[in-house]
Amino acid sequence: MVAVAADSSVSDGPSVSRPSTPSLVPSKKRKVASNHPGPEPSPAPNDPNNPSTVANVALPTRNDFFSRPRLTISRCPTFPDTSVMYHTTEQLAMNRIGFRYIPAGVSPPGSALPCRTIESLPTSYRVSWEDRSSFVKVTPDGLGLMGERGFRSARCNAPVREGKWYMEVRIEDGGGDRPTHAPDTNMRQGSHVRLGWARREAPLNGPVGLDAYSYGYRDSNGDKLYLARPRPYGCSFRSGDVIGMYISLPSRRKPDPDDTHDPAHIQRERIAIEFKGQEYFESLEYAQSKEMTALMDFSNKSINTASLPSASSNKKAASTKNLPERGARPRQVPEAPVLRPLPTLPDSYIAFFVNGECQGIAFEDLLDYLPLRTTPASRKKEKDKKRAREGAPREHKENPFDDGTLGYYPFISLFNYARVRLNTGPNFDFPPPPDIDCVLKGIDHTATQDQTWRPICERYPEYMKEQWDLDDQEEDQAKLEAGKNAVLEKVEAQKKAQREKSRKQNEARKKAKKNAELRASSIASAQVSAAELAVPVDDHIGSSDFIAPTLQVTEHGVDQSHSPAPSSVDFNHVQEAESGYNSEAVEGDGEEEQHDGFAPDVDHHDDDDDDDDDDDEAFREAASPYRKLRTQNNSSSVMDIDLEDLL
Repeated sequence: MVAVAADSSVSDGPSVSRPSTPSLVPSKKRKVASNHPGPEPSPAPNDPNNPSTVANVALPTRNDFFSRPRLTISRCPTFPDTSVMYHTTEQLAMNRIGFRYIPAGVSPPGSALPCRTIESLPTSYRVSWEDRSSFVKVTPDGLGLMGERGFRSARCNAPVREGKWYMEVRIEDGGGDRPTHAPDTNMRQGSHVRLGWARREAPLNGPVGLDAYSYGYRDSNGDKLYLARPRPYGCSFRSGDVIGMYISLPSRRKPDPDDTHDPAHIQRERIAIEFKGQEYFESLEYAQSKEMTALMDFSNKSINTASLPSASSNKKAASTKNLPERGARPRQVPEAPVLRPLPTLPDSYIAFFVNGECQGIAFEDLLDYLPLRTTPASRKKEKDKKRAREGAPREHKENPFDDGTLGYYPFISLFNYARVRLNTGPNFDFPPPPDIDCVLKGIDHTATQDQTWRPICERYPEYMKEQWDLDDQEEDQAKLEAGKNAVLEKVEAQKKAQREKSRKQNEARKKAKKNAELRASSIASAQVSAAELAVPVDDHIGSSDFIAPTLQVTEHGVDQSHSPAPSSVDFNHVQEAESGYNSEAVEGDGEEEQHDGFAPDVDHHDDDDDDDDDDDEAFREAASPYRKLRTQNNSSSVMDIDLEDLL
């Protein structure tokens, strides 16, 4: 890495990847229950060249958490080597590449959410283990910092959102002095320190005051820095000096309950993951807006002043006739982007003290730390993304609202093995006056005894309480959502059961209707066959040559109990009625065959046997359809007449 001169206002280039560290846990993803679709890899990139780096794994559902230890204090960091004062703590999930991490612990049994916010040791106001450059080393108490080559920065572990706060920073190595603890004693430049206040969007791989997200004060000449532009401010400071940092912010604005897009609404977008055996909340860092980036353009050149090439400047095109011009086309001037207004915090200012001496107000009317209001176009785009994400595994998305971590943080930037030590109070080396505002505004403060500012050490318990209150709110909201979902699932199950019942009923009706149609079709076919069938009768029966039997059609087929088809006895009664012959009056044994009546069950043996055989054969052929119909309907659905008796 190439170091940058201490008086430079820009970063020395992109940050270098983390050095290799020994693995604390086996590089194997945690197994999850079978009812879970599987571990969800974190979008945060991992170093493929570092085999000890364990991929982040999104934690599974709440039911799979009973086997995990329930922590109230984060296990990391560890400081095994007590002989070394400053440590790297590289085993932590440090904020980098647009992602940030907060220690998390498994929620108690019965909770709707899988994890809650927990603390890291020591539980006090100090530098953040996760929210600092990996090239800034720290002491175990989190109050001592040492940098390496190139400006790298670190934030403290709690922001200032409103009120008046004060802290001190002792310069142990800085001001251009050559540190004796540096591994390279032939350094061309000495150590330098920049101090100030920065928002969450300020990059950690550059010095404070690099952009519009931070306000800085540097040691070399006492200039103040904002947008990488140094301005004269106060006196310079060197090793051994104590710098007091003071900030005053107005009361936090309350969100508009009628405005759902007000960025002052608190909403957190984070996913619980596992990183090397420790639970963390991973979320996207707030991205820098184009409005804030536009403030960095101090070239004073308008985008509309681009020179356009003329046709005469192209000699080839000018000398060639009857050919289209092949020169470079005139460049289109890009339209200026529509920039949103940048709100400020009224009556806000930052001041610095050097060994108890006030240097005056360095910055005032600070920019508001809340996100800029989203535009309708961006909200529509987010809705489209959300619609596309439905049914897909949960993924990160940008948060347009305040998540409770926004504000101004103490920001320390170190160059070339500079060292500092924080003093968060309440006992300061150079206590400021009770009313700092009166000193800054030139008002007599001798009569005022009430202290109007607070030591920043009191901010940490307040901040953790705010985070735990948000956890409770999210827990209550999750339980409420779970109850609503349970009711909706119950109603949906009832609707599904009703739909299934209706479906079965409809299928049963369709099946019954189809069976009825099939039965009606078969019965109609049988009726047509019966109507077309005519039974031939012997000449002795009467004047009719054919008898058409009548079939009684029922639901189950052809009913034979109501069939008027005549039996053998019915034939006798018919002949008796026509001829006047009474069979009951006959007492003989078959001697009355000279009558015209038909006597069944009596064999005729006369000279016309051949003619009778022909008649019998014709009768059998005519009766064959009735026999087939009787076979198909189990012999009980055709007719009462026994055709064999007629033969």
